[in-house]
Amino acid sequence: MKSSLALFAEPVLANARRLLWLSIWLLWIPMAVYVIALDYGHGLGILQGALLAVSLIGLVVINAETAVVIYSCRRSNPWFNRGMLQRWGRVRRRRRATLPALGLLPPQVSLPFVSVVVAAYLPNEQDIIEDTLLHWLTQVRPPAQGWEIILAYNTPVQLPVEARLQALARRYPALVLLPVAHSHSKAENLNAALQVATGEMTGIFDADHHPAADCLSRAWAWLYQGRYDVVQGRNIIRNARDSWLTQLIAVEFECIYGVSHYGRSLLADTALFGGSNGYWRTSALRHLGFHHARLTEDIDVTVRGLLGGCRLVHDPAIVTTELAPDNLRGLWLQRQRWSQGWLEVAALHLGRVLRSPRLDAVQKPYWLLMLLFSQGFYPLVWQVVPMLLSIHLSQRDRDLNFETLNLVLMGLLTLSVVLQVAVAMVLRPAASTYTRRHGVLYCLLSPVYFWLKALIGVVAVVNHLCGSRVWHVTARTKSKPNRWMVALRGAK
Repeated sequence: MKSSLALFAEPVLANARRLLWLSIWLLWIPMAVYVIALDYGHGLGILQGALLAVSLIGLVVINAETAVVIYSCRRSNPWFNRGMLQRWGRVRRRRRATLPALGLLPPQVSLPFVSVVVAAYLPNEQDIIEDTLLHWLTQVRPPAQGWEIILAYNTPVQLPVEARLQALARRYPALVLLPVAHSHSKAENLNAALQVATGEMTGIFDADHHPAADCLSRAWAWLYQGRYDVVQGRNIIRNARDSWLTQLIAVEFECIYGVSHYGRSLLADTALFGGSNGYWRTSALRHLGFHHARLTEDIDVTVRGLLGGCRLVHDPAIVTTELAPDNLRGLWLQRQRWSQGWLEVAALHLGRVLRSPRLDAVQKPYWLLMLLFSQGFYPLVWQVVPMLLSIHLSQRDRDLNFETLNLVLMGLLTLSVVLQVAVAMVLRPAASTYTRRHGVLYCLLSPVYFWLKALIGVVAVVNHLCGSRVWHVTARTKSKPNRWMVALRGAK
């Protein structure tokens, strides 16, 4: 078995020339420019001011989302209407309706016929797909009106698992096998499934997701009145105990889905579809479809849906579990695609979001910030490295104010992360396999993890500008016993 670091080194060594040019353009050339500018008496005030502005905006948004989640948990009914900023600013909102208490369906409302689409690339997910389908068929409560579970998959070669899937479909009539010929993407599989889906609500899932038993009823509680068209649930990591890396990702996901996404929904009455554990009005999703050429088809359909008038909400009580990458290589390739996909969507739709009459006076600036940050945050933040080096290498006196400011900002960011993690750990669902100890580990490693993600984001920008659009499939393997615990047991 290759170690995590060895797997991480493979893409690095394979792209040594690109990384060399990357270091030249992102580190050595900026540092040389800054040194020359400082030696000739020029300052770096404009760039430093931009860094300060971006950092402060990020801190305000992060802490506002955390604060509103804390506030919501102190209320007797935490499922109060979304859009706190709209209420404070008295922004006119469309299609107001009374939301169900605790996100549950009233007794007089029943679930309609539901379509569940599980998208899979079988060579990558043949080891886990049977467990996922059995979980759906035996652990999730079906609607009284019936349902269909559509496995939309592609495979370049016939695999033994297909025969077992056919036997499973004969055993469970609700299971529909849909091989998609000539498909090369998840988007194409989903589009094919939408052509045959007959449910009024359609849930979209990846092949590694195991949702909670009540996921469908909780989702329909948001959609049946017509106020919302999409509800995104909460994804938690099932294999958190596999390695130190999966522990970090588990806590990170809890901060993202349990605090950030939830806080955004509470503050601005908006959300995003995360690619899985999302529930759509079938008619709205079929009208939009998925773009097969996008690196992040989920973010693309989210923005196109918002521009078309779709309303999205986030509900952290709709829980599903998924598998995290268990090595650095898998994490790097996954996050690189995510970062580049956001860049792609921002480049395509930023202007349309700015001009859109469908977004209100709160949602529009919120989404502009999200898209602008996806384009410029990491390259701008990365300039801290060559700037600090240039200050030390130039002949001018050291700029202690800038160094102190960076220390203060990093300290504030760390404190914000600690607060977010503390809230996430308190609110973590019963299905979680991580503990507060993992939250402490995440806080300790958060500065290193932040700069790793910043580096990935910068590489994604370079790839985007160079026209590189390689799709690396995220490896999917069953959760395994913690190797450290196995070693300890063997030593006894």
